[in-house]
Amino acid sequence: MPRYSVPMLLSSALLAMSASVAQAAEPLRANVVSFQTTATQEVTQDLLAVTLQANREGAQAAEVQSGLKQALDAALTEAKRSAQAGAMEVRTGYFAINPRYGNNGRINGWQGTAQLVLEGTDTTRISQTAGKLNQLNVVNVSYGLSRGLREQHESALTADAITRFRNRAGELAKNFGFTGYSLGEVNVQTGEPGFQGRPMMMAMRAKAADVAEAALPVEPGKGVLTVTVSGQVVLSK
Repeated sequence: MPRYSVPMLLSSALLAMSASVAQAAEPLRANVVSFQTTATQEVTQDLLAVTLQANREGAQAAEVQSGLKQALDAALTEAKRSAQAGAMEVRTGYFAINPRYGNNGRINGWQGTAQLVLEGTDTTRISQTAGKLNQLNVVNVSYGLSRGLREQHESALTADAITRFRNRAGELAKNFGFTGYSLGEVNVQTGEPGFQGRPMMMAMRAKAADVAEAALPVEPGKGVLTVTVSGQVVLSK
């Protein structure tokens, strides 16, 4: 009759226990299918943001700061006359003053930048206001989706993507010879790939410089808003 040492018996027992625990921890994956469905819609962007900028240079930092403040205050006063919640909101942006260095590596002056941002869904109001601020230069124009429009489209797209997922699950169950399914883990993701603004910056700068009272030419871009539903279903008889 073979004899086993206590350490060997204990080691075998621990290995058997570990295997049992591992098997219990692993979920049963029989008849599980993983897939995803996507619902898409082309959307015209409705949120316009125009960034205007003042630049100043001088021998003293205080001089540059004073010049920027004067230009920004004047622009703010003018812009706020047309401001309206949601339609066009006005806020200050980037503000910085930095030393200017000469060829000898020493500071020979100061230069600064101050920005003003007009943002909202009333593109006509924003473009007209930006055209009046002739003391600033337009440095950036971007389009996006307002929260209201995004939620409106995402709600409908989510319902569509879920319907597609359920229909696909039913088709898979039938094709595999099952009569139904139950949902496993499911994830819902939203995104907006492909949104691009129009390349209009040079035209806008020329317009702002030549005709201060004229509205800036703006045109929204389009893109595809997507909702993807991915996950697992367990096929059943």
